[in-house]
Amino acid sequence: MRILVTDGMDKTAIAALREQGHEVVEQFYEPDQLGAALRDFDAVVVRSKTKVRANHIDEAKGGKLKLIIRGGVGVDNIDVKYAEENGITVKNTPRASSESVAELAMAHMFSCARYISVAGHSMREDKWEKKAYGKGIELCGKTLGIVGFGRIGQKLGVMAKAIGMNVIAFDIYHIDGIEEKLGIPYVEMDELLAKSDFISVHAPAVDGGALINAESISKMKDGVVIINTSRGTNVDEAALLDALNSGKVRAAGLDVWASEPASNKELYNHPMVSCTPHIGAATVEAQKRIGTEIVSIIENFK
Repeated sequence: MRILVTDGMDKTAIAALREQGHEVVEQFYEPDQLGAALRDFDAVVVRSKTKVRANHIDEAKGGKLKLIIRGGVGVDNIDVKYAEENGITVKNTPRASSESVAELAMAHMFSCARYISVAGHSMREDKWEKKAYGKGIELCGKTLGIVGFGRIGQKLGVMAKAIGMNVIAFDIYHIDGIEEKLGIPYVEMDELLAKSDFISVHAPAVDGGALINAESISKMKDGVVIINTSRGTNVDEAALLDALNSGKVRAAGLDVWASEPASNKELYNHPMVSCTPHIGAATVEAQKRIGTEIVSIIENFK
């Protein structure tokens, strides 16, 4: 196969594909060039930067393209239904980065609880603000509500229970036996909003607006902490900023943004926002697992 890798990939995996006889081209294409380029490849491997839309698939028609692989969990940067309607298989690597994303969510929880981000920044400005940041809170004993209880949500739930948090979860799909296995009950969304001290979002992007908006925030406890490592559009940034400014929301940990690179300066510059530039899956271990899973997908593709 002739394979295009647009957003980077683990070098060991690329070497493995080449050893198997595949031609691998590592090159990013701008959106207006991508469709024409895809005609010359049997498969394309993307991460989050490259978006494969219907117009790209239309431009690729008549060419070789028959497989799109998303190196990661979500596939909302690919028009999956349209691709499959046109005979192109779409795959992702849902298991490979779960641990890494869950750990980053936990890191943001600690950062929000103990002012780690803003306190560290103040020290770089030669300030010693021990009194200002001496009112942190502990995670132990607090209730964590997980919105979206798939692989990442489950990993985070296990971590949170290990440090003494109470964990509840909401998901539109209920996995048989998972409540008993993990000791984490499903609850309705309104109950989760009302009971949680920390809320972490792990759902795919949804149609119909943000999961966390002004209405849902109004149902939360005062001083709640909101974490989002899923998709930026799952949280209404304007509503979150208002809630941070009013004190309704104590702090937010954000790895994903409504537009990327992030452009909401008022939000990411807010002193009570712990922020990262969409690095949830960006660990050495996760990238190796993603690469291994991509190689397996290509090996087994018929």
